[in-house]
Amino acid sequence: MTRPGCIIFDCDGVLVDSEVIGVRVLLDMVSHYGVNMDLQEAVEEFSGIRLKEGIKRLQQMTATPFPEDFEQLFRARSYEVFKTEMRPVHGIEPLLDMLTIPYCVASSGPLEKIKLNLTITGLLKYFDDNRIFSGYQINSWKPEPDIFLHAAKQMGFQPADCVVIEDSKAGVIAARRGGFKVYGYAKPFNGEELEKEGAIVFYNMKDLPALLSLS
Repeated sequence: MTRPGCIIFDCDGVLVDSEVIGVRVLLDMVSHYGVNMDLQEAVEEFSGIRLKEGIKRLQQMTATPFPEDFEQLFRARSYEVFKTEMRPVHGIEPLLDMLTIPYCVASSGPLEKIKLNLTITGLLKYFDDNRIFSGYQINSWKPEPDIFLHAAKQMGFQPADCVVIEDSKAGVIAARRGGFKVYGYAKPFNGEELEKEGAIVFYNMKDLPALLSLS
């Protein structure tokens, strides 16, 4: 392909290895309300979607109501676990080090969560405030395309001039709806699904420079 004008990265699962940790904490919390769900199944179902939607789906699995501040409790607990367990996605730092074209991060998560995750993993140095975009800033979340459209506009590019790097079905759908070419950073269990939604699938960050004609 022709070298893109701008790269838009998702955060969780693409820059930082946080999704399994967050889902594990979430499942531990809901188990006290009678919800039992396989970790991999939950990662697949909740990857890329807004937290409120994930909590809503879990609440439908039990007659015992979650507390009103459940989301706040989860965020507080997960942030503490992130501080000790979260790492950068393997191979992402060498990739960011070599980039000479504009890039940014666009996530469904709250702005403070994105910055916290990037800080914990040592990646915040690659992203100033003008290159961090949250669905909470525009009140729209994946699989709607608005966060990617917003990021592209703020970076000064049209969707056709950008590529999106995603790891979730919801994220791939969002990017495709917005008119973006999307590369799916896949796990062994979801490569076929991401490809079905229109992503160009890859399994190792070291392969991305060649795919994007960066090297």
